[in-house]
Amino acid sequence: MKDYLPVSREDMEKRGWDYVDFVYVIGDAYVDHPSFGPAIISRILESEGYRVGIISQPDWKDENSINVFGEPRLGFLVSAGNMDSMVNHYSVSKKRRSRDSFTPGGVMGKRPDRATVVYGNLIRRTYKNKPVIIGGIEASLRRLAHYDYWDDCMKRSVLLDSQADILSYGMGEKSIVEIADSLNSGIPVDEITFVRGTVFKTKSLDDLYDYITLPGYDELCADKLNYAKSFGIQYRNTDAFSGKCLVEPYPNGEYAVQNPMSYPLTTEEMDRVYALPYMRNYHPSYEALGGVDAIKEVKFSLISNRGCFGGCNFCALTFHQGRIIQARSHESIIKEAEIIIKDPEFKGYIHDVGGPTANFRKPSCKKQLTKGVCPDRQCLFPKPCPNLQVEHSDYLELLRKLRSLPGVKKVFIRSGIRFDYIMADPDEAFFREMCEYHISGQLKVAPEHISDNVLRTLGKPGNSVYRAFCKKYAAINKKLGKPQYLVPYLMSSHPGSTLKEAIELAEYLRDNNLSPEQVQDFYPTPSTISTCMYYTGVDPRTMKSVYVERNPHGKAMQRALIQYKNPKNYELVYEALTKAHRTDLIGFDKKCLIRPKNTRDIQRKKQGTNTALNAKQTAAEKKYGISFEKYDRIQKAENLRNKKGRKNGRKN
Repeated sequence: MKDYLPVSREDMEKRGWDYVDFVYVIGDAYVDHPSFGPAIISRILESEGYRVGIISQPDWKDENSINVFGEPRLGFLVSAGNMDSMVNHYSVSKKRRSRDSFTPGGVMGKRPDRATVVYGNLIRRTYKNKPVIIGGIEASLRRLAHYDYWDDCMKRSVLLDSQADILSYGMGEKSIVEIADSLNSGIPVDEITFVRGTVFKTKSLDDLYDYITLPGYDELCADKLNYAKSFGIQYRNTDAFSGKCLVEPYPNGEYAVQNPMSYPLTTEEMDRVYALPYMRNYHPSYEALGGVDAIKEVKFSLISNRGCFGGCNFCALTFHQGRIIQARSHESIIKEAEIIIKDPEFKGYIHDVGGPTANFRKPSCKKQLTKGVCPDRQCLFPKPCPNLQVEHSDYLELLRKLRSLPGVKKVFIRSGIRFDYIMADPDEAFFREMCEYHISGQLKVAPEHISDNVLRTLGKPGNSVYRAFCKKYAAINKKLGKPQYLVPYLMSSHPGSTLKEAIELAEYLRDNNLSPEQVQDFYPTPSTISTCMYYTGVDPRTMKSVYVERNPHGKAMQRALIQYKNPKNYELVYEALTKAHRTDLIGFDKKCLIRPKNTRDIQRKKQGTNTALNAKQTAAEKKYGISFEKYDRIQKAENLRNKKGRKNGRKN
């Protein structure tokens, strides 16, 4: 029976069920598509013979809202959704967002802040002893004590605050089946302490071996440097092959114990996950409410891989998906593409083929699938490792197969492209074909910054690599006769960035005639190296000090410098340049970012009253490179001299 999983008792009864094994409580609307974590987990359980009922966005103020299916046979599953609920709700300036793309009609407020904790406690109030298993991105990245940007303090493991029994972190296909099978076999939930990719709580460490004890929660709250040390240990133990069990003590004699990460899925296992009978859309009950916006970007996209060895410090992928690349077979991806092509809404364009990083299709080196990743060394940063296998041929072959399918007009690449990985490849075939077939006028890339000082704290390659990429991109497109452009993603206020580096970036934009419409302020989300830097002021891997701009006004100045051409940012840019002693960038010279203040005010008044004069001012400034006021004074003086000369001539 291919259908959506039950969302009501009526749906359950239509299937002939009188109970469900698991009730899955999720913070998003119910979207049955493999880009949504709850869809994968529920379909995996279904394929193993378990009955799953979905409660989407329950009213957390009403205890009856989680009683739709009655008491489940085995337990409750909880996920905040595809995003951390706080990131979903708030901008980096902590202002409430106006829309939620994971809710029908984009309505904001259908899930609570810190949804995992709220849902867990909601369930526990009614079902005192029923197993509660939490998972998803929010639980995964808050699995141990962590810095919370929104409350600006350390918080306990979400496992403890939610009153759940087990936390499944990372990609949970393997762990959720093992947990379900253990519960089904009659093992009490408090004895399920052996599953990889999980965190459990205990009051005794007698049965543990070969573990690392982290600083206790009291120590983390007492000294920020203890958190940096703890995070450094966690970062070095995120690998399935080399990572050890981590123990975090709490004041009440309780411990949060993190088992090593689940092993990466094989290609066959990945193929099985994406071959499950997804409906590939949001639940039809949402149609009248305006649908779910989040499906639009992924409905005609293909996920080809997982994991990322890029090592960007502001990204949590290392903690969630790991650094080892897992990829689907060509056959699996093409089969999904053929399903997409049959969709009545398909217009011939596959929007994306990729994953966290589109052009990663294989582990970065041969040893990773037996010995794991290097705990203290990155594959691409600060420069490519000598053992790095740079290879685009498999991805290129996949793209060729997809664009040759009947009904496909164009195959785009919209996932992140690692330009340093492309530059490390001596074979230009992928670069050339990407420009020729897989870009629609512009390619989005993420240099993030141009200052090498900031790039080091970002974990990104030096600016020279990006400049070389830009040059090569331009040369290839010129040869192809395609007027295509690069759209760089830039980040302001990342740890390591002072006003000096922010001005460097503004000068780069000036010199390259770039006017970015979108700028991302650094957002300290849970479980990233950059967030740890932001909170502690040190790099957790080296314990060396890092400059951090925490003042909202200081952050606003850095952001304004990137968009210095926007008149709304004039005052902030003026203040920033003055504060940094860079008033040489205020004036009428080509190298200047903004004009002087008094001239600007005079011009603004005149612009409001005299359009003709406005045009005259602009022409004078362009022609002579000086202010109109100065030009006007020179002209008047010249006219006066001429007048005197004519008068003297008549006398003679």
